[in-house]
Amino acid sequence: MKAIHVESIRSFNRFYTRIIGLLDEYILDSPYTLPEARILFEINRHRQITALDIINELKIDKGYLSRILRKFERQTLIRKERSAQDGRSAYLILTEHGQQVFQDLNQRSQEQIRNIFSGLDEEDQALLIDRMQDVQKIISSYGITPS
Repeated sequence: MKAIHVESIRSFNRFYTRIIGLLDEYILDSPYTLPEARILFEINRHRQITALDIINELKIDKGYLSRILRKFERQTLIRKERSAQDGRSAYLILTEHGQQVFQDLNQRSQEQIRNIFSGLDEEDQALLIDRMQDVQKIISSYGITPS
């Protein structure tokens, strides 16, 4: 890949991470970091997910995930439920409190995107979404996945 292409991709990454606040210590004016919010998202999305599933999905360090899950348990955001098929495995499940926290973060994220991009007219919104989907399709077509 040409150096100019590498720099263009890196420039876009820096630009977009600043726009949506990914470099903030805590996201969306919440007490949660981006990895923590993403883990809550995955637990909510899958309903029956194990710590190993999250490690594989997010490519996150096992020790780091373990610390986050302990924090979530202390905050009563999650509970563990033993798998009926494999007693060594435990599913991570959001508690009622965890669901409320997730819903709040999800709503804040949706509002953030609306606020950032609401100034675009509908044509440019559609164009932006099409281009984002193009980026995903191109990257996926080459089998590029998170490392």
